[in-house]
Amino acid sequence: MKDEEQSLIQKAKSGNSAAFGTLYDRYLPSIYRFVFIKVGRKQDAEDIAQQVFASAWQNINSFEFKGFPFSSWIYRIASNAVIDYYRTYKGDVSVDAISEEHFSEDSGNESRVDRAINMTTVRVALTRLEPDQQSVLLMKFVEDLSNKEIADALGKTEGAVRVIQHRALKQLKTHIDGTH
Repeated sequence: MKDEEQSLIQKAKSGNSAAFGTLYDRYLPSIYRFVFIKVGRKQDAEDIAQQVFASAWQNINSFEFKGFPFSSWIYRIASNAVIDYYRTYKGDVSVDAISEEHFSEDSGNESRVDRAINMTTVRVALTRLEPDQQSVLLMKFVEDLSNKEIADALGKTEGAVRVIQHRALKQLKTHIDGTH
């Protein structure tokens, strides 16, 4: 897989858009998910994810094989894009993730409502964390990246990632406990 990825990157650096398209297909779902969880709005997440890959394509020649995977590089671009988004974002962020259909009389809706409430509670608690803490938790527990991959993506040491993760989980628990 690593050799295949390096080959695709080399081809993309030579201008082969099909090779970059393969990288795009491989990483778009996880980058979109990462961005969506950070911004909470489907349209904004789609736009940002597209910007991330447009930027990656424009800057593919700056990517160097230095012992960390391509995914770390693309996550760094995504993290920066989310930061830029919040610098310029003027709208309201809605955390109301529960649609009216969850409140019908259907007996199966109770568990869906509970899950939606729990997800909303977690999403709201995540927004109260520092951006680095949010990124570490999302990369670790949603994207299942290793501490090394997270460290590479955020430009931090593995030890710093572990400390951020520990503090973030502690704060997340405090925020969640405070909403119940």
